[in-house]
Amino acid sequence: MNTTGRQLDDKTADPLMVTYLARREDLLRYFRARLRSPEAAQDVVQDIYLKIARRPIEPVDNPAAYLYRLGANLMLDHIKRERRVQRRATAWREATVETESGVQSAAEDPPADRAVAARERLLLIIKAMDEMPHPVREAFRLHKLEGLSHAETALAMSVSRSSVEKYIMTSLQHILKRVGR
Repeated sequence: MNTTGRQLDDKTADPLMVTYLARREDLLRYFRARLRSPEAAQDVVQDIYLKIARRPIEPVDNPAAYLYRLGANLMLDHIKRERRVQRRATAWREATVETESGVQSAAEDPPADRAVAARERLLLIIKAMDEMPHPVREAFRLHKLEGLSHAETALAMSVSRSSVEKYIMTSLQHILKRVGR
């Protein structure tokens, strides 16, 4: 029995878990090369294990492809999480000033009229996004809001990079038409 209590004998073996155990080192090498971090690759491969260990045993047509796809999705989640942390840290550093007595906030609230205009503009952008077809909206969200590159967005959406570029161009043209500059 493994750590999740699943039987790994010939009768009830989960082909996905068997494939994972056989390819664990290959998965580590694959994600280490893409993430350029042994620690991050280890995290992704461990997350793959946790995902497949918690799921019900169901047949998978191509267990190896499933593992790499699951890992690619987890890798994108890892990249997005790291970018959010970096953006937050950068924003905090930019919004604060160190003084002799400690750290003070340097950010000032914008004037009320600018805040209202910004909210109205945001509502127009959201409405324009709601009008877009799903793939165009998803490409825009991943690239512009989540901060993924075109290649990462293509991987996340399972489409070509040129499709992502077309989706982004379409979304920007639509927003400009609806909202303006």
